[in-house]
Amino acid sequence: MFTDLPNLELLDLSYNSLSLTSNTTSTVNHRLPNLTDLLLSSCNLSEFPQFLKGLKSLERLDLSCNKIEGKIPQWMQEVGNGSLTYLNVSHNSLTEVEHFPWKNIEVLDLSSNFISGNLPIPASTINVFLISNNSFNGEVSSLICNATYLQILDLSHNYLSGTIPQCFGNLSYSLEFLNLKKNKFYGTIPPTFAEGCQLSNLNLNGNLLEGPLTPSILNCRGLEVLDLGNNKINDTFPHWLGSLPYLQVLVLKSNHMHGSLRVNSSKSSPFFSKIQIFDLSSNYFSGPLPVRYINSFNAIINLKKQDSARPYMGVQDFTSAFYAYSIGIVMKGRDRELVKIFTMWMIIDLSNNQFEGGIPNVIGKLNLLKGFNLSHNNLNGDIPTSIGNLTSLEWLDLSSNRLSGTIPNRLADLPFLSSLNVSENQLHGQIPQGKQFNTFGNDSYEGNKGLCGFPVSKGCNIIEPAPPNVLEKDGSKPNIAFGWKVVLIGYGCGVVFGMFVGYVVFQTGKPKWLVNLVENQHEKRQRRKSKKGNRSSRRRRI
Repeated sequence: MFTDLPNLELLDLSYNSLSLTSNTTSTVNHRLPNLTDLLLSSCNLSEFPQFLKGLKSLERLDLSCNKIEGKIPQWMQEVGNGSLTYLNVSHNSLTEVEHFPWKNIEVLDLSSNFISGNLPIPASTINVFLISNNSFNGEVSSLICNATYLQILDLSHNYLSGTIPQCFGNLSYSLEFLNLKKNKFYGTIPPTFAEGCQLSNLNLNGNLLEGPLTPSILNCRGLEVLDLGNNKINDTFPHWLGSLPYLQVLVLKSNHMHGSLRVNSSKSSPFFSKIQIFDLSSNYFSGPLPVRYINSFNAIINLKKQDSARPYMGVQDFTSAFYAYSIGIVMKGRDRELVKIFTMWMIIDLSNNQFEGGIPNVIGKLNLLKGFNLSHNNLNGDIPTSIGNLTSLEWLDLSSNRLSGTIPNRLADLPFLSSLNVSENQLHGQIPQGKQFNTFGNDSYEGNKGLCGFPVSKGCNIIEPAPPNVLEKDGSKPNIAFGWKVVLIGYGCGVVFGMFVGYVVFQTGKPKWLVNLVENQHEKRQRRKSKKGNRSSRRRRI
């Protein structure tokens, strides 16, 4: 169909309902001699099309999201005749890569396949190298550091092991995006990040790294995301990270970090002023909650929401492609993998530590906060009513602490609160009713014996106010007045009998009119008895 278009330079058939078939018997010579960009993503391809051999001027080739199996054939080195700079074969079923014959390749995306074996070393011209979600194993050769123009390197979700090459620290002159998440790297984090470090994303989550953090990370002044979670890092809290001017995401969860977060410095400069996601969960931190840090979270405190030019956090390379940052986080009680981090996510997770003391009122300043988790600590005192100021809050977890007092009624007015957990505390009183609180189940409150009202089975004994009483001469109220109890008795036994019981039970503080009424009734009965007695004595005499 396109053979008679010799001047065609770009052909994009991606993401339609097309199924591209390759006629292997037809000639491939001189077909589309000037084609530089061929984009065939999601075209139901099951093999590398044979007609690619004749594309001598090809620079960009996208075969992603197809059904190509096996290995990259050797004849693919003929494609582009040395001019190929961009190759995307991600999201296929490739199982093997023997070598990379393209000497001038700049962007290579092999992610989301089934490729195993040792990590191949790309050409030194590489700028973007993506191999995430495969089965690569073995150690990473330091030869990869010969790629001095490397900007984006994603080796995440593989089975790579050994230590992280020390040369990665020097590679940070050009490297902006380094993702080694979910591998088996051990040892320490490279101790030296060179001055002028360009890293904006450093993700080492889910490895076996240990030892303390290296302060040379401060050389990466443009760092936006630092994720060191799920390792074996043994250190106190790195308060010096607070001086990084653009740090938006800090994840140190599930390590062996310990000590207090109290700041000894008297400097007034703000800490973590750009932070939006602050996750220190599942460590051994102790002492009071970090009030000074919370006071400095200006990105969460801002009264006016700053609309970002980008909806997601990430980095853009020279080809105008956008590579989103990703993190794992507990959201509404469940572990979630955020493939993309929405720029308006504001989350604080300090759960599973040893924090003690009360929840500070300053929490109420974080009016853009969406998720707040303080569960499984040793916190005590009341739930501050200032939490009712968090009008953007979607989930709140205060479970497994020693909190007392009542649940503030103001929490029922939070318009977006869809998940609440205050279980296993010492709370009492009536559970707030209405609005979002009508959607929470019994598991949100279990382990608080003093709580009552919907949805728990324990009802609340609501004491009805007594009717206003007449004051005595000295200004005090009588002990008890003639009220509804006596009237109820009267309904069952008759008005006279009820008044008599009222006279017996409530002698102290009875009104005069009641005394006179009871005495008159008593006198009438006595007179009737006397008359009956007189008639009986007369009969006996007769």
